[in-house]
Amino acid sequence: MHRPSPGPSAPVGRRSLLKGAGGLGALAGLGALSGCAGADARDSDDIAFWHLLSGPDGVTMGEMLDGYMATDGAADVTQTVLAWGAPYYTKLAMASAGGRAPDLAVMHAARVPGYAPGGLLDEWDLDLLGEFGIRQEDFPELVWEKMVVDGKLTAIALDSHPFVLYYNTEIAEAAGVLGNDGLLLPTDTPEDFRAMALELGGSAPSGYGLSWGYLGDGPNQWRMFSTYYSQMGGTIELPVGGQMGYQEEIVADAIEWILSLIDGEVGNPSHDGGTAISEFATGGSGAFFGGVWEVGSYKDEGLPFDMTMIPGVFGEPTAYADSHSFVLPHQSEPDEQRRRNVHAIVAHLLKDSINWAEAGHIPAYTPVIEDPAYAELEPQSNYAEAIDHLVYDPEAWFTGSGSDFHTYFGDEMQNVWARRIDPLEGWNAFVGRINDLLQKPSPM
Repeated sequence: MHRPSPGPSAPVGRRSLLKGAGGLGALAGLGALSGCAGADARDSDDIAFWHLLSGPDGVTMGEMLDGYMATDGAADVTQTVLAWGAPYYTKLAMASAGGRAPDLAVMHAARVPGYAPGGLLDEWDLDLLGEFGIRQEDFPELVWEKMVVDGKLTAIALDSHPFVLYYNTEIAEAAGVLGNDGLLLPTDTPEDFRAMALELGGSAPSGYGLSWGYLGDGPNQWRMFSTYYSQMGGTIELPVGGQMGYQEEIVADAIEWILSLIDGEVGNPSHDGGTAISEFATGGSGAFFGGVWEVGSYKDEGLPFDMTMIPGVFGEPTAYADSHSFVLPHQSEPDEQRRRNVHAIVAHLLKDSINWAEAGHIPAYTPVIEDPAYAELEPQSNYAEAIDHLVYDPEAWFTGSGSDFHTYFGDEMQNVWARRIDPLEGWNAFVGRINDLLQKPSPM
């Protein structure tokens, strides 16, 4: 949720952050990466950390690590940043399988169930985390459930980043859809939401109340569909060796609703991700469907905007989400002190995640959300309750951020949104491709 980062991959020094990702296509190439020289060749206070955080997120992570390393007795952390998406997960799997895993890595929570059963991830020690002040009750229930795979604590979530609704406060005020508190008026039904969007469009330079990009963007198509399909009560099951389970009537209703929002009246029917972002960023439209990570760029633009959870016009205000999570890539004989240092690092980063929240992400560590300092963060605090209404991808080895699941959805559904084919024609083509994947063993 996040844009791929260009450039070569390389180790990052203690006080610097690498921008980039490389094209290492073979296990032998992994030896060039920090952390791949073998854990036994390094001191216990020399921690190798791989992640896929580039741009502002990468800078923030570097600053947070600097804060940790400035504390007494801190270990030294060497970061390696790799390309976001499939290349990153492939290299991480190869490193774990080849005995050259880093000490710590970041994965999207929805990708973890596809990795953990293959033995590529080690279990976190909850007792050891407790020594550093981190407990199960410090995480929202939905997030904690995603951290546990087959009864084992396999991931530690740093955040959640849900699909949300941005709105231009000046356009909203002119349209008369702001309450006395200055926030967007609540809408509880699809009719009310559409009416509000039309009011926004009437005051927007583009004439559109909503911006949403879908052309060539499978992940963004899935975020929108998952949000409303879930609000309507839809569920998806992906049984290994079986057939995808879903509710066809709800599928059709969710698709028709989304089409009604890009009908040329409420929203532009032909946006890609970039043009939708630009339309809203330049003050052209009244509202924008997107991920929380656009906060920084919109602030930099000087845009008058606020944010809210996507209204639950079909029930609960559920919305698609994923989480950046810390994982322990498998090591056959982990160094006890090094593992202890890794637990200490993650505990520090969780407690310091008010800084991570500035980029838009909702901290997974509840004490940070409950801190008065978080309430002062705007617009972040205005959608914090989304953490209790998250919808992650259905579990399978091929789902999660940057996965084939999202790519295939976009491939088959793009012509549906463009009104070139019948909604269920596109959906059934997608289901067919997923059913084929369900017959294949996990490559992990």
